[in-house]
Amino acid sequence: MKFSIVFDNYVANEKLKSLWGFSLVINDYFLFDTGSNGRVLERNLIKMGFDINDFKYLFISHPHWDHIGGIDSIVDINRKMSLILPSSLSKLYIRDLKKFSRETLVIENSQKLFGKFYTTGVMEPVGEQSLVIDKEEFGIVITGCAHPGIVNIVKKAINMLNKPVLYAIGGFHLMRSNEEEIFSTINELKNLGVEYVTPTHCSGDKTIEIFKEIYKDNYIPGGVGRIIEF
Repeated sequence: MKFSIVFDNYVANEKLKSLWGFSLVINDYFLFDTGSNGRVLERNLIKMGFDINDFKYLFISHPHWDHIGGIDSIVDINRKMSLILPSSLSKLYIRDLKKFSRETLVIENSQKLFGKFYTTGVMEPVGEQSLVIDKEEFGIVITGCAHPGIVNIVKKAINMLNKPVLYAIGGFHLMRSNEEEIFSTINELKNLGVEYVTPTHCSGDKTIEIFKEIYKDNYIPGGVGRIIEF
């Protein structure tokens, strides 16, 4: 799988614009979240060699501004995508987005989407869904902000697939956590079998440093412009 981070408040490529928010592209055709600014997202995508018209799917994790800010820019260019939206998104917004897509899936519960792609379903708080990828022998979890807790999300993915989650990437929402909470989270993830991590966006500077220290070579840095093959 190829993960290209196209929007992030951390920077991997100085030629790209960094603002608060998160978005990544999976295997060149699956867009996960849209960051906080559509014009910036569009320019970053172009600079990274993507054609927005090639995207087949747009997955939105939750309704916060820093993840949905670029939706209008994307669907204004490409109206042939399948939109995978959480039921926590405004019903009026969902109604309008249906006019700009090939199909719109409104997600409430965990389910298989297609192929190797699954959703955890909407989890509280804030009504956030995370993406789960089945890689046959293991799973991968992609989070927007992990408001429900990264450990809870990984546990749900393990139960869904009935196999270990080897890699977690995205916002881990630990930026306001103290060191004890961060170490506890890392210990739980390791006990669950998560061997590789990319904490970025809302994970927090201190969190990232601790993950880097403990996971060592299995810590994979994030940041806009980062391309990860896994």
